[in-house]
Amino acid sequence: MSSHSASPGDQSAGRVQLQFDDNSLLPQLFGERDENLDRIERQLGVSVVSRGNQLAISGPAARINAARTALEALYKRLARGLEVDGAAVDAALRLAMSRPGQPAAELWGESDEIRTRKRRISARSANQAAYIRALREHELVFGLGPAGTGKTYLAVATAVDMMMSGAVERIVLSRPAVEAGERLGFLPGDLREKVDPYLRPLYDALHDMLPGEQVMKRLSTGDIEIAPLAFMRGRTLANAFVILDEAQNTTPVQMKMFLTRLGENARMAVTGDLSQIDLPPGAHSGLRDALDTLIGVQGIAVVEFTDADVVRHPLVSRIVRAYDRRDRDKNAASERVKRVASSAASRTKRSDVRRS
Repeated sequence: MSSHSASPGDQSAGRVQLQFDDNSLLPQLFGERDENLDRIERQLGVSVVSRGNQLAISGPAARINAARTALEALYKRLARGLEVDGAAVDAALRLAMSRPGQPAAELWGESDEIRTRKRRISARSANQAAYIRALREHELVFGLGPAGTGKTYLAVATAVDMMMSGAVERIVLSRPAVEAGERLGFLPGDLREKVDPYLRPLYDALHDMLPGEQVMKRLSTGDIEIAPLAFMRGRTLANAFVILDEAQNTTPVQMKMFLTRLGENARMAVTGDLSQIDLPPGAHSGLRDALDTLIGVQGIAVVEFTDADVVRHPLVSRIVRAYDRRDRDKNAASERVKRVASSAASRTKRSDVRRS
């Protein structure tokens, strides 16, 4: 694979030419009917023209460099036997834009990948890469941000990877059973059947990492345990990777109880979205309380995701941004009302003082 940029005096100024050595990889790189190239054009606002094993990219310099880095990284990914689909293209573009100047060979490093029994999972944003490294290097990691950023999925993947390699002996997955507008008591069945729907996303993530029979076997032997947060009280969790999902719906008492379950050779990941708290009005979030309390404590890492890290359908990212704008506008309006009320109260007070 080689590339060259046109000289400033050339008619093709503002263009970069790429040439790929292995023609057999190009159908996957370009995509069916060049859909991957079309995706790059739409997202970066560049022109990508293919001719044989060559590509010509033209457009703004920064966008050209991002397209080149992404394409070279995707080509190297194919050469390593990994697949390239629309999600991989989006990830390459996201990483290339957030890491300008980084060589394509370093865009997806070994440290940014997780290997499980069913698949190899790569970071799809700079924050995801930082999160994966934090999960491997710290005893306690807080993953914060909106839905669709991979907080829980990557934590489960890392836990499975560490269990399969023998770094931990078991996995404990937990969630607070807090309703989001529903009522737990009206669900049919016994306690386990009532809380299972709240834990379903954790089951789904596990089935993405391990064959179904392995999941069922390890659940039955206790190597993998999925339980509501209330079941954690009084336990010490050693030699385990422990994940608390939807942590924004814990109380401060519950969060302290959970964090103090950490035992020898154990890791903890706490994930949550502080913009989606489903606690009763006036209740304080245990996640927010923990973040305020544990600032600067050694051994703890905090990774914050944004809507730019959303790796679900592109519409999800736009929905998250729309809600964020609405909330900012609402907060700004509330602040304006407070300032007007405060100003009016001050004027009234001054008037009363003059009359007296």
